[in-house]
Amino acid sequence: MSVYEINPLSDPRWPELLERHPKASVFHSQAWLASLRHTHGYEPVAFTTTGPGAPLRNGWVFCRIRSWLTGRRIVSLPFSDHCDPLLEDPEDLEEISCSLKRGQQEDHCRYIEYRFASKPEVPQDFERYQEFCLHKLDLQPSLEDLFHGLQESSTQRKIRRAEREALRYQEGSSEALLQQFYQLLVLTRRRHHVPPQPRKWFSSLVSYFGNQIRIRVAFNKETPVASIITLRFKNTLVYKYGGADDRFFPLGGMQMLLWRAIVEAKQSQLREFDLGRSDLQAKGLIVFKDRVGAERSSLCYFRYPGQVRSTALSSDRMFRRRKLLSYIPGRVITAAGRLLYRHFG
Repeated sequence: MSVYEINPLSDPRWPELLERHPKASVFHSQAWLASLRHTHGYEPVAFTTTGPGAPLRNGWVFCRIRSWLTGRRIVSLPFSDHCDPLLEDPEDLEEISCSLKRGQQEDHCRYIEYRFASKPEVPQDFERYQEFCLHKLDLQPSLEDLFHGLQESSTQRKIRRAEREALRYQEGSSEALLQQFYQLLVLTRRRHHVPPQPRKWFSSLVSYFGNQIRIRVAFNKETPVASIITLRFKNTLVYKYGGADDRFFPLGGMQMLLWRAIVEAKQSQLREFDLGRSDLQAKGLIVFKDRVGAERSSLCYFRYPGQVRSTALSSDRMFRRRKLLSYIPGRVITAAGRLLYRHFG
């Protein structure tokens, strides 16, 4: 069996495969891949056992990362919560993984990494590297049932508080909303002692996703207090980024935004709300997502060779350990994000 490389950004069969395949997610989409290439310079490539000219039967998408700081590697996919191989036949999985391993050695890549949201299928010689928590909310119940599924003493109460405080809601993809979101993101990342993602990344998402991206902002009078970014793909709404001003936490801005997103997703007849991954150590974030009524599952990352570990810390862990961001100016924080993120995908 032969394995072929295709460019998922230019091959018209790739979006056709995504439309058909039940495991396809926003992270497989051309908009996401184009944003990765435009912002970080990563080279997307998909591997398939389908020959040229034939309808694409399967595909496993990766990015080739070349960094002077963290080395060469092949990742499916950087800065993506999950990215299942779009394969049905176990033989195809093994055939493509063997081809990947040969390419890893020829290109002198440190490792191959992939990220499963569904039940893990583990090719030979790959080992579990990391585990996260993934939350997804089933949108099939009625809005009334979904609201009752919210934790009463925290989430429901905060939504009602936001209504009493008359928090103003605005959504769209304008430059003004993007700027307000990014200011809140910088505040949040600094509070967590990690650098913010480059602003260029979010501009790229807005550019490539078009009407499938929404920046949602809650205002206390004229002051932005909370903001989230959601992406739409097929029948799924994805909550990917958020930021808030901690001075206004009691007003319930973040809870209001998530509820508004749920309501709009129901009105659009979407079936699922993907609330994204959480570090297992991030107990507060996990509880927050639990209180939205989302179902918790395990998210596993695998690597080959399995014994390889990063010689450099991830950007988040490095800055958490040193806690530098509490003491340096905001401009330096954003510059650190611009310089570092492409090396840690």
